[in-house]
Amino acid sequence: MTAKEYLSQAYRLDQRIDSNIAEITRLREMACGISSPSWEEKVQTSRNTDAPFVRCLEKIMDLEKVVNSEIDTLVDLKRQIRTTVDTVANVNERMVLRYRYIHNMTWEQIGDELHADRTTVLNADESTIRRWHKAALSAVVLPTDPIRI
Repeated sequence: MTAKEYLSQAYRLDQRIDSNIAEITRLREMACGISSPSWEEKVQTSRNTDAPFVRCLEKIMDLEKVVNSEIDTLVDLKRQIRTTVDTVANVNERMVLRYRYIHNMTWEQIGDELHADRTTVLNADESTIRRWHKAALSAVVLPTDPIRI
């Protein structure tokens, strides 16, 4: 696993948590909705006695357990990433890593925070922020037992 792959895990896990929370919200809306009665004649050999919203509530509870577990993993991962990033010697490089991988900021936001102009270039393709990022990634020492998602 490369340093960039390791550090990028927190962002992906955060996205997965957001997606699961959005699904929980939709399930809650379904559970609170009122279904219209059916006036057609039904022939069933076995009858389901549960209210229709019960299945939604069960799915919500299961998904909430998953989200809580993922949040615990995210907190542990960010703690480990923070410790790893703190070992980078250069302050600017360290701050780029913190803003990018702990705070999930864009390159433009990082440039604003560090007062580094995005158009300040060493060559046609590389800004100061990206140069610091590249140098910081090469300085990162992965933990002996990194969290993997």
